[in-house]
Amino acid sequence: MALTISNISLFIGENLEYIDKGYVVVKNGIIESVGTGDYKGKSDGAIYDGEGILAIPGFINAHTHIGDSFGKDIGVDAAFETRIHPIYGIKNKILRKSERKHLVNFMRSSAMSMMRNGIVAFADFREGGLEGIDQIKEALSGLSIKGIVLGRPEFYHDLSKDFVKNPKLPPDVIELVFQIANAADGLGISGANENTDNSLNEYGKVIHKNSLKKKFLIGIHAAESLETTKKSITVTGKSEVQRIVSKLLPNFVVHLTHASDMDIELVARKKIGIVVCPRANGTLGVGIPRISKMLSSGCCVGIGTDNIMINSPDMFRELDYVWKVSRTLADRPIPAREILKMATVNGGKILDLNSGAIMTGKSADIIFIDKNNLDISPMHDPHVSVIHRANASCILNVMINGKFIDGDEFGCM
Repeated sequence: MALTISNISLFIGENLEYIDKGYVVVKNGIIESVGTGDYKGKSDGAIYDGEGILAIPGFINAHTHIGDSFGKDIGVDAAFETRIHPIYGIKNKILRKSERKHLVNFMRSSAMSMMRNGIVAFADFREGGLEGIDQIKEALSGLSIKGIVLGRPEFYHDLSKDFVKNPKLPPDVIELVFQIANAADGLGISGANENTDNSLNEYGKVIHKNSLKKKFLIGIHAAESLETTKKSITVTGKSEVQRIVSKLLPNFVVHLTHASDMDIELVARKKIGIVVCPRANGTLGVGIPRISKMLSSGCCVGIGTDNIMINSPDMFRELDYVWKVSRTLADRPIPAREILKMATVNGGKILDLNSGAIMTGKSADIIFIDKNNLDISPMHDPHVSVIHRANASCILNVMINGKFIDGDEFGCM
């Protein structure tokens, strides 16, 4: 049975063109048709009037760490490495010392919070090896949100000591990487500074070998802080991005807060996606990514909210932050429509999802916004209104795979 909504405003297609009056037809979880004007076709299901509603693509949160949801704002004034270093950071201590049931419950709460804020899919860098993957699968059980799980083994090199000898991954770690890849959707690697050239190369080999059987993703952090950027150049003579591209060739890199022009152009040339996390970078005090430069260089840029420990998983706040910062710092402010594409269309492309746009053949992942909400009415510029003024209170409902999210999944009774 099809569901047809007519007389509705829409952001249509990959360019998010605003249509004041149109229609969308959903069947079997897919957008069967979408268009302008009155709906004149026949329907084998219900037809609803969408007057006063704006349909936009569901948000895709392209980088998270929801495993640390249990540790919100712990160590808020601690230094960058002290908070999030994968070996000795506060975050790692939280993950090691917390009870499984608490980790799972708070991860589930974060997933529900994301849906409430219009997020239909997210990519999580999942720590903890196979156990960590099992935890997030349990946390997402029964929820509609699409979780792309990128696992990792808890094995790291000390670049300062190991770079010259350039050791490979031990055989037992390689075997674990194979198991993780098969249990998850790919790998979410900590960073180049925790790996030798040989270990980066081996991660890539495992994924590319497995990709013959199943589609996998590789994501990795890079150039997040000035300290990590300087360390890579001092120890190896190359930037993190240069090492990553030459040895790993991932699907996407996260942050690039301190990437050079050469780094950004290299990523663009290799058609590697970039996921920026501006509010998380701001919380940690490490800087602001040069999104305008990335876009002008031809990069496909998505947005992530990063660690729950340091940042809320709210894409509305992320969009508003990027909007304001770009108008303050960039030579050419980023248009509102381009910022919204980062949270929808671009995220879908980077994560290879059939989502992120309202167009025929795409998954029916849609946010329905109340145009008469007090925070956004009147909407003189719909794209600006959504990224600059809208919030969760403006959402009437969220659709994922053609089904409306019920109250229980929103955390409501």
